[in-house]
Amino acid sequence: MFELSQDHEEFRALVRDFAQAEVAPHVAQWSKDKYFPTDLVPKMGELGLFGLVVPEEYGGSATAEDGPDFTALCVAIEELGRVDQSIGITLSAGVGLGINPILTYGNDEQKATFLPDLVAGRALAGFGLTEPEAGSDAGATKTKAVRDAGEWVINGAKAFITNSGTAITSVVTATARTGTNDDGSPQISAIMIPSGTPGFIVEPAYDKLGWWISDTHGLTFEDCRVPEENLLGREGDGFKQFLKTLDDGRIAISALAVGMTQRMLEECTEYAKTRMAFGKPIGVNQGVSFQIADLAVMLEASRQLTYRAAWLKDEQERGRRSVAEVKKAASIAKLYSTESAVTAGRIATQIFGGNGFMEEYPVARFYRDSKILEVGEGTSEVQRMLIARSFGL
Repeated sequence: MFELSQDHEEFRALVRDFAQAEVAPHVAQWSKDKYFPTDLVPKMGELGLFGLVVPEEYGGSATAEDGPDFTALCVAIEELGRVDQSIGITLSAGVGLGINPILTYGNDEQKATFLPDLVAGRALAGFGLTEPEAGSDAGATKTKAVRDAGEWVINGAKAFITNSGTAITSVVTATARTGTNDDGSPQISAIMIPSGTPGFIVEPAYDKLGWWISDTHGLTFEDCRVPEENLLGREGDGFKQFLKTLDDGRIAISALAVGMTQRMLEECTEYAKTRMAFGKPIGVNQGVSFQIADLAVMLEASRQLTYRAAWLKDEQERGRRSVAEVKKAASIAKLYSTESAVTAGRIATQIFGGNGFMEEYPVARFYRDSKILEVGEGTSEVQRMLIARSFGL
């Protein structure tokens, strides 16, 4: 059985206190208003949440001796997600899709330019991968970037991009076709596009099923010009870069799902003890109590899979585990945890009965928020495909 260290448990308590004080009192109204709390992000930065995998030289807490603490990041995402899934994904995407590509593939100048503000929570960054006609099939990217007079000229569109249109969004890293490989496949590269660049158009926010607080926009590029030096990593490496980015992000989404299931277990347990029917608490009925027992089993399994995958990720960074091990563990954790979270939302809504359909109870918000967990960072079908491939199938 995998267990977190004492340091991680103490960090969990710290983040939980923060979430209860800074998020819980406001989240119902934020959700109702579909309001993104920009002023919360610097507070998260002050707590060090954006810097857990970032070296000290850029304002993070990762030391040369200990390296990045991806496990601690998952703890933070879980605890924020336990209070609200939108706030949890803001951190998850802010680090996994915003900071990590720059940290992993950026040169010294790019890191020094963007990372300090991102780590401090003074800014957010997005990752433009998905397109209107390229989701799971990311190789079908149609956005193009061509060189002209020392600049990249970018044309195309992206869809469903998190943290891309806030008042503090500083940059979006976008994948684009920059040529053709020898085998005829498109050469995909990643290019950093600062906010406010002419031709970089942030479309109106989506009207979503869930994640009402989270910032999500489509992006359009119309002859958008950035310096050639904004290429992230090597030309043509964009495909490999985003595959690696998604591997890490799947573990983070799994942690978000754990926070969801944890909250549903807590809400259902309390409701089953206090809701009276036929003169007794509904929890004395096996039809209710057995469903709560199922929630507990799903939670325990999800948590074990998630934090084992996070531990493997940390061990990989120290050269003690392989990329293949992490990839497989990430897909297994993401698949099980997210499907369990959707089931947990459905069970909770059923236990709450008519009240579960009412916005005054948090289970309604969580149930809405749950479905996207099975889609983002690779659908359940993609995870099953990757798991099968790990066995040579």
